[in-house]
Amino acid sequence: MLTFELTAAEVRFAHSPMAETMASLVALQETDRFWMYASWRARVTPALAALGLRTLPAVVAHPHVWLPDFLTPVPAIGHPRPRLRDELAQIAATPLDLVAYEMDLAWKGSEPPPEISMFATDPARGLALLVRDIRQYFEVAVAPLWPRLRAAAEGEMRTRTGPAMLHELHPTVRWDGSVLALQSHKATETYAGQAMTLLPSAFAGPKVFALTSSPRGSALWYPPRGFGTLWNAPGPVPGAAVSALLGATRAAVLTLVAAPHSTGEVAAALGISAATASHHLTTLRDAGLVVGNRDGRQVRYARTDLGDQVCGDA
Repeated sequence: MLTFELTAAEVRFAHSPMAETMASLVALQETDRFWMYASWRARVTPALAALGLRTLPAVVAHPHVWLPDFLTPVPAIGHPRPRLRDELAQIAATPLDLVAYEMDLAWKGSEPPPEISMFATDPARGLALLVRDIRQYFEVAVAPLWPRLRAAAEGEMRTRTGPAMLHELHPTVRWDGSVLALQSHKATETYAGQAMTLLPSAFAGPKVFALTSSPRGSALWYPPRGFGTLWNAPGPVPGAAVSALLGATRAAVLTLVAAPHSTGEVAAALGISAATASHHLTTLRDAGLVVGNRDGRQVRYARTDLGDQVCGDA
């Protein structure tokens, strides 16, 4: 059992693209345990096969699926909604000796595939290939769902406030007011005096992932309330054809503005900069797919009839 001695004041929430990405890779591999993602797996598996990724799949191919800590950086204080590119920049800057050590540790006791052995002899090349794989994987497997994932995390973070913020996080997690206990963990360890970051991840499913050795304290990824309804319920997930036509991010913007959103709201929902959101909205507006209407000091964008037709909603 893992236990964390802390006060509610030492806890903060964040939503991490890399936490979602790595959890999704586990869900992709452990089909029986993560059965609730079957429709997502069926949709993305052919596209991922076409990409021919090698390094990233090897990272989670270990029988015990131990994820190297450097691949899930804990968001910095004051930055609870990091962008993927910022987290990838942090990963790319990981000291090479730490990269090699954590890759070796992940496979200790088992024969690693060549894609993992490479990290012992040429960690710089291995890391570059891994970052490239993550970008490609995210665009195909995670980006089309990003508005839905971010909305679930935002809802979780908004509702978990006050003294009860840590109650009923997960069936395997217990909070008694001073100790947070992760009962499903095999090791018996206690951590005290560390800050705790809670990372609601809709891909975490039945599992709680723990990170105990980050310079920014400990972290738990856990499924937000109601995550099970995300996969089959209607919601802002662009189809493959729309993503192929517009690109994953622009398709996500067009899908999101089925209801009116300001530039800032689009940026927050998709985890992109305001400038990037503005660029995509302007391009969609110029193409006649969205229209902007002033609402007080803001301009809110919504799809036109043509935009609805492109998204298949007409």
